[in-house]
Amino acid sequence: MTSTQRTQETAVRDACRRTGLSTAGLEVIRQHATGVYLLPTERAVARVRPAAESAAARMLAELLRWLIGHGFPVVEPLAEPVEEPPYVVTLWSHYPQPTTPPPAGALGGILRELHCLPEPPVALPSYQPLASLTTSVKRSHTLETDECAWLVEMTDKLLYEYRQLDFPLGRGLIHGDAYPGNTLWDGEQVRLGDWDEVAVGPRELDLANTFQGVRYGRTAEEIQSFTDAYGHDPSPWPGLRTLVTMRDLHTLGSFIQRADTGDQAAAAELRHRLDTLRSGRPRAQWGRH
Repeated sequence: MTSTQRTQETAVRDACRRTGLSTAGLEVIRQHATGVYLLPTERAVARVRPAAESAAARMLAELLRWLIGHGFPVVEPLAEPVEEPPYVVTLWSHYPQPTTPPPAGALGGILRELHCLPEPPVALPSYQPLASLTTSVKRSHTLETDECAWLVEMTDKLLYEYRQLDFPLGRGLIHGDAYPGNTLWDGEQVRLGDWDEVAVGPRELDLANTFQGVRYGRTAEEIQSFTDAYGHDPSPWPGLRTLVTMRDLHTLGSFIQRADTGDQAAAAELRHRLDTLRSGRPRAQWGRH
């Protein structure tokens, strides 16, 4: 079998064979650019990413080992990344979730702990604002010409505003995609997962995502519990609106990619989000997926 014929599922099965994990009952959880598979008999999850991200996967594994050594509540990797061209497979503990998700306040406390850690001995990338969205827009064959033009103009405007900002919380290790949906129950403890966007950047970025959650029904009370647990409320800071709007645009990237593959539900949600953004409705409700 050549690498071009290999599927994500085949890569997972081969990676598990090499690491001694059983693939009995293998289930697909998600199958997009990053595939996610459940290994039920191992109580594990496999994530499949393009092989070009192998170095990033190894960096992340090193960082998570360091975080675990500091007692920080991350999702735990089960093995080193396994290269299965044209993919790299990472293997993680699986945390079955109850009906009620962790509260927003739990994330506030976790981020406070994260932002107080010393500098990690790992070469982390610098945060690149809206870089992935820019790539998605350039490659898209789904977006209309006027939509592309608006996104380019809006991205340029936000990047200019971003570069003028002063960040009271300073720069350091940030999760990069911290929002309550990336927290998981582990018994009575709450863990933080999905570290693919970890970087060095302004700490306010990790707070802005929870504020952007009003798009999905997050309440003022939930946001208050989040800022109380973190110990800082960025609401009075004039830069918060810029970061929240950047987050709005950032979320479009995955929908553009999925729409390009023919996913009609993703295309409909993409159009809805673009319509609300272009008409200036910062609290209009969006679908979660």
